[in-house]
Amino acid sequence: MSARLGALAGRAARHPRAVLGLAALLVLAGAALSLGLRTSAGTDTLVDRSSGDYRATQTFYNRFGQDAVEVLVRGSLHNTLLTGDLERLVGLEGCLSGNLPAAAIRQDGGPRSPCGGLSRAHVVKVVIGPGTYINEAVGVLQSALSAELSSVSSKESADAAAAYKVARAHGYSTAQAHAVAGEVGQAVSDQAVQGLVAFGASYNLTTYPAVDNPATVTQIAFEPGHPGVPKERLAYILPDSGDALISVRLRNGLSDHAQAHAIALIRAATAMPRWHLQHGQRMLVTGVPVVISDLAGKITGSLERLLVGVLLVMALALALVFRRRLPLLPLALALGAAALTFGGLALVGAPLTMASIGVLPVLVGLAVDYAIQFQSRALEGEAHGLEGRLATVARVRRAAARGGPTILTAAAATAAGFAALALSPVPMVRGFGYLLIAGVALALVLTITAGSAALAWTPRGGEGRLLAPVRALAPAWRGAGEIVYGNRAARSLQRRAPALGARALGGVLRRPRTVLLVALALAAAGWALDSHTHVQTDITKLVPQNLPALRNLNTLERSTGVGGEIDVMVRSADLLEPRVVHWMAGYQNELDRRFGYTPERGCGAATLCPAFSLTDLFSGGTAGLTATEIKGLIELIPSYFSQSVITADHHTANLAFGIRLMPLSRQEQVVAAMRAALHPPAGVSAHLAGITVLAADAAAAVTPTWRRLETLLAGLGAVALVLLLALRRPRRALVPLVPIVLASGWSALVIFCVRIPLNPMSVTLGALVVAISTEFSVLLAERYRQERLAGADPASALRRTYSSTGAAVVASGVTAIAGFAILVLSDITMLRDFGAVT
Repeated sequence: MSARLGALAGRAARHPRAVLGLAALLVLAGAALSLGLRTSAGTDTLVDRSSGDYRATQTFYNRFGQDAVEVLVRGSLHNTLLTGDLERLVGLEGCLSGNLPAAAIRQDGGPRSPCGGLSRAHVVKVVIGPGTYINEAVGVLQSALSAELSSVSSKESADAAAAYKVARAHGYSTAQAHAVAGEVGQAVSDQAVQGLVAFGASYNLTTYPAVDNPATVTQIAFEPGHPGVPKERLAYILPDSGDALISVRLRNGLSDHAQAHAIALIRAATAMPRWHLQHGQRMLVTGVPVVISDLAGKITGSLERLLVGVLLVMALALALVFRRRLPLLPLALALGAAALTFGGLALVGAPLTMASIGVLPVLVGLAVDYAIQFQSRALEGEAHGLEGRLATVARVRRAAARGGPTILTAAAATAAGFAALALSPVPMVRGFGYLLIAGVALALVLTITAGSAALAWTPRGGEGRLLAPVRALAPAWRGAGEIVYGNRAARSLQRRAPALGARALGGVLRRPRTVLLVALALAAAGWALDSHTHVQTDITKLVPQNLPALRNLNTLERSTGVGGEIDVMVRSADLLEPRVVHWMAGYQNELDRRFGYTPERGCGAATLCPAFSLTDLFSGGTAGLTATEIKGLIELIPSYFSQSVITADHHTANLAFGIRLMPLSRQEQVVAAMRAALHPPAGVSAHLAGITVLAADAAAAVTPTWRRLETLLAGLGAVALVLLLALRRPRRALVPLVPIVLASGWSALVIFCVRIPLNPMSVTLGALVVAISTEFSVLLAERYRQERLAGADPASALRRTYSSTGAAVVASGVTAIAGFAILVLSDITMLRDFGAVT
């Protein structure tokens, strides 16, 4: 391996321009590809596509549409429903559904308007709102009344004609027969009036039903005798007297871009002057899908800020700490590795997730580390007076041959530690690990090839015009530090630092057992306290708190008592069998009782409350209904409404429940209770579905302490295996593992003390600590071994190790910490806490 690495570095050093040119082209291509990365914060980043709940959710989405985008209309229902605003609401819901006629679209802004865009895109599965409900209900009443009037008219004509024939048959004159027919017709008409009065009473009608008739709307929407109080069974569209709710379910299978575009069109439609309500009502677009879509939009902006931060902080750190020639070469190689890594991500068609954003600063920190180590080895030969192009090539080749295997071993062990993330149940965390492994490999290749070429091509003693201004930052920054802390303090620190380091090393040499025992005690305390570290799983606490959709979602919960939805998908050969309908109603009632919902208390005080379900189509309840009656009632319901809760073939139905915003751990308990209560009758299957269910599954997978321990032990095992294979001696492999194991315990102790909560990303902290500390430990241990093989005693070997490789490790450690620290610039809370923890 030494010979191969030396030969590779030597060839790159002999042809620096060609190697650097090719590397530059590849890096530019990778950067260009990465610009086309699509972002994703969808459910498949949280839960495996192969899981039963994910498959059930996709089946549900195909039948009934995705989780709803909610439009909350804030304002008195009296103004919203009993004035001309109702017709505007009807028009808005038609616009949102994409079902407006062409003439209406032309009137409302043409094909380029939001209504036209929704009509062309066909992205909406169904819209359920008060305007559509009242309009459809009025249509049903008008049809029933028209049928009744038509029946009366037909009967009057038929009876009058029959009376005329009988009169003529009995010898009445034509005039007399017409008179008899008129009397009979009048009698039938009088009887029909009594029938129509009874018909109206059955529907609580006192006037002709119409959308613009306040009496009709009052009868349909409000409780009898309680003006302004919406009917309890309409809570899914009229949650209280001050709010109305429009639910827009998008079709399944939309790309993240198409879904974001659809949400943008919905927002634009609600802002159209054509649909502005005239009594001061406000419209808020929200819902869990909107929060997720907006979060995906934030990902790109966060990556851009992180990139700028990485450039500035890494450049400054290198200028201050790495006082060598070409201080920015490690950063250039690291950015090249990052460009190739993210370009490859785009090439395979994978999305950019919240987790993969975190790869950028971490990878840059690691790649800078490899470049620093290699560059330090290559520049150590300068003290021997080697000059000229051949001497430079020889020096680079020797550095690759001597230091390359150690760097390669450390990187392989680091990658093995990252491989432990493959055990994570969260797909985006697994992707984070895979992406880091690929980045580490690319960083090594660039360091050995392009790094060697750059060292050979740059003449000694000069960095070129482009690097000179940045190089000048180092003395300027040190000068600023002297001004702040005082020249005397700065000089004192410079004098005392080596002495402090030597004194610390001396103490370790005198009492190695004591040091190890204290270190082990601290680590044991960390392992013991790790189970008490809080894991934050509340999705609303992990996303940017300035998201308008999140603020609107909180408003929705305060107004309606509901922040999300859990759907129960029920399937059977015939869902309209009485036994199936009765079971669904019983299941719903059981959950209502268990989670504190009553019609009197409403959703505000309940953990779970009913939303629009198949059972809501039976306003009088399901008790005693026969199969014929059930089918008859379903046929009376407009298909536009029934399609939201039962498919046309009557094989799949939906029982929907609203759920409050809460930590995912609590959602997990609710989901588990709902699942435990599912006991469908024979021949019927029932599955929970929706974003809330998938998020709860993710929480259940990441929060257990044993999961963190499993990942930690897997990481340690993978690192140990790589070191045994590479170093081939148990002692050489085990000695570097000691500080790695201790570091995992120390880090757990620190996290417990600082009380920063873990999250679905930072629960991988143990594996990350193992992976990154592996590199430092291996590099120092192997350098110490080389010094011992050269004849130095243990104390001298340690001093030489820490004065050479140790100095590079300090630089590497500072840049690695800086790479993680950059994450605190992210406005995504999960990434910010992840950066602070790591």
